[in-house]
Amino acid sequence: MAISPQITNLVIILGMMQVSKKIPFEDPQVLMGVRALYIVSNLIIAGIYLYLQMKINAKKDMTTLKYVEPAPMGSAEEPKLITTTVHSYDLQQLRALWKSQLMGVGMMGVMHLYFRYTNPLLIQSIIPLKGAFEGNLIKIYLFGEPAIGDLKRPWKAAGGIMGMGGGEPKADRKSIEQAEKSRNGGVKDE
Repeated sequence: MAISPQITNLVIILGMMQVSKKIPFEDPQVLMGVRALYIVSNLIIAGIYLYLQMKINAKKDMTTLKYVEPAPMGSAEEPKLITTTVHSYDLQQLRALWKSQLMGVGMMGVMHLYFRYTNPLLIQSIIPLKGAFEGNLIKIYLFGEPAIGDLKRPWKAAGGIMGMGGGEPKADRKSIEQAEKSRNGGVKDE
């Protein structure tokens, strides 16, 4: 039985908070070292994502992928049928990873440069790197795991606050046929 990534993140955060209390951030050399660790961590993640993009484009899997995207939570919209390719889907997922990483760097920049918080630099040097290696794209393209089971596309969206996401995409035949009949579907993503 594997330990949930959220539990390991919590353990790492709590542990690093205790460790960061003992680090003398007032020392300019220590602070530069932690900044360098944060920058190197983000460069490693960027390198991984660039490598992933290269692998996705090299494979260029044009297998058709149909799934029903759930309506946004609290919306009166009907679920949408999405018809795309594995290649396009993977690139879309990679774009979401880039966006998430850049948002994290932006938030960390504001916290560190504007508010002068130093402790989160240490934690944010580890957690995003760990998260990058736990991603589905990395498991498939970097580690060579087959896209079956939990890695079968479309992937479940990570839950938002307290796991209250908009639901998971459905790829079963009944859901697809129902979306096609409702005439609300058929969005083709190139």
